Amino acid sequence: MDTQKIWFITGASKGMGLEITKAVLRNGDKVIATSRNTDTLIEKIDEYEGNLLPIKLDITNEKEVENAISKGIDEFGQIDVVVNNAGYNLLGNIEEISDAEFRKTMDVNVFAMTHIIRNVLPHLRKQKSGHIINTASMMGYMSYPAHGSYSASKYAVIGISEALAQEVSPFSIKVTILAPGTFRTKFMKEDSLNVAKNKIDAYNLDKQVEQFTGFDGKQLGDPKKLAEVVLQLAEMPNPPLHLPLGSDSYNAILKVRKNEKEEIKQWKALSLSTDFEQK
Repeated sequence: MDTQKIWFITGASKGMGLEITKAVLRNGDKVIATSRNTDTLIEKIDEYEGNLLPIKLDITNEKEVENAISKGIDEFGQIDVVVNNAGYNLLGNIEEISDAEFRKTMDVNVFAMTHIIRNVLPHLRKQKSGHIINTASMMGYMSYPAHGSYSASKYAVIGISEALAQEVSPFSIKVTILAPGTFRTKFMKEDSLNVAKNKIDAYNLDKQVEQFTGFDGKQLGDPKKLAEVVLQLAEMPNPPLHLPLGSDSYNAILKVRKNEKEEIKQWKALSLSTDFEQK
């Protein structure tokens, strides 16, 4: 490590966020670690006094986000790497999902992320440096039954990040989209799931949930290895914009893109038929 970096990480008390926080601290960097439950965070990380600033934060509250960023900069002087990791998953078929349930998915996964970005960018632009790492998912490139709201939010993360990368490039700010596949966190445990309340028998949502939770413990991805990759990204002068993580994500995204290309080419004549006639 050439220089010590200051990280701002959301969802730092569990799962991938916790592993990233631990890896960053072991690397000698400083972390502004945010979570709804800082007590849990402090219990799990207690040996890095001086390099760790835990902040209790509801990322859906923009005023709290603004205050957390200001507090972190007051404590450590600046922010170099932002990891938008906190997320929310809802299982439910589109017909079953209420407006309020759908909005909560978008509030946490999309609007909260933009709260962070909007409030940290003035500082990054001023220092003419920084790296924003946004966690999407392999399901930001494809979707499955009962995952429509989650996929919609992760597609949005990708679209926002692609625009953001172009907007902030003139200020020497980098952007990376992480697209994890399945990783062995508590994400697939039944007590961690959010399920649509309006179940419609025709879809058999209980069976879909059972299939999802039945994969728990069989995920291919190691969260500790993901954290090490994130450390590497922060050291790269030219990091990737899109980064699938895990063989399942890598292979699935390539397959989807191949199938999309073939379908688009199949219907080329119909696509081009809508242009004005060339004179």
